[in-house]
Amino acid sequence: MLARVEVAEARPGYELWRPNREKAGSKSMKSVIAFVLLVSAALLIIITLGGWDRLLGGSVAVMTLAWAALYIIFAFLVARWNRGILPVAAALAVILAIFAAISAPEWFARSKDGLDSPALPEDLVGLLVLLVVPVQVLLVIVSMIGFSQEWHVEEERPTGDRPLAGEGDDPRAQPAPA
Repeated sequence: MLARVEVAEARPGYELWRPNREKAGSKSMKSVIAFVLLVSAALLIIITLGGWDRLLGGSVAVMTLAWAALYIIFAFLVARWNRGILPVAAALAVILAIFAAISAPEWFARSKDGLDSPALPEDLVGLLVLLVVPVQVLLVIVSMIGFSQEWHVEEERPTGDRPLAGEGDDPRAQPAPA
């Protein structure tokens, strides 16, 4: 009968080891993904607060702030090596990029005499909204790269200094003469 090992629990004398999390590329990608998520959230907050008066009602502003809050939560989860959130972040980034690409021209169209201006100039808000598009494309790319790095892979290894079976053994080495 096979022994069941529960998730995140190793057999006695062994520890769980996540080799892909120790790679420099994985650590760098985790930081890049969290940074891009926080930049996206900051852009959303600045755009929302800067154009609050001219958004299509309070519900759009609240939804945008909720989206920014999700990105902040996602950045926290990514910093804790949660790779399952990366496809969700990529999907939301695609949707947000579409919304931003559609809405940016309208901010530039508002930059006319006789129209009330929001807290930030319309051209600046339009530029920030345009900036959201490439940031979201970057978020999709880095999220998928991070997802492919398999941060979730776990291996058991003996605790202490004992090498794993086969580790340190050179198959080409000649046996010592007896």
